[in-house]
Amino acid sequence: MPQIKIYGLKKSLENIKSELSTIIHNTVVKKLSFPQDKKYHRFIQFDESDMIFPDNKSENYTIIEIIMMEGRTVATKKNLIQSLFANIEKELNIGKTDIEICIIESPACNWGFGGMSGDEIELSYKIEV
Repeated sequence: MPQIKIYGLKKSLENIKSELSTIIHNTVVKKLSFPQDKKYHRFIQFDESDMIFPDNKSENYTIIEIIMMEGRTVATKKNLIQSLFANIEKELNIGKTDIEICIIESPACNWGFGGMSGDEIELSYKIEV
């Protein structure tokens, strides 16, 4: 169950949060064979004085951090990243140079949900895709 954090300027994210969340979720569902009903997104929005980034980025600069259990292949993760770039650019007209994506993985034993460790719980979906 990937946990997704989206960072950006408040003025840029405010009007697109719902659509961006939908784009990210639909891409994750498709590329990771993830259940449609599992959506864990958090938006972290900054005032302009609180987010410093390079001059070659616009006010649409957005960082997407995906935290998930280990197990997906390199090809699957690269496909997810490329699909996110393409879908966000197509649907929201945010250039690929204004999007940064980081996948952070950890072993299932480092996760806890439903009162159990991630390596003890039986998931309704496959991690090894």
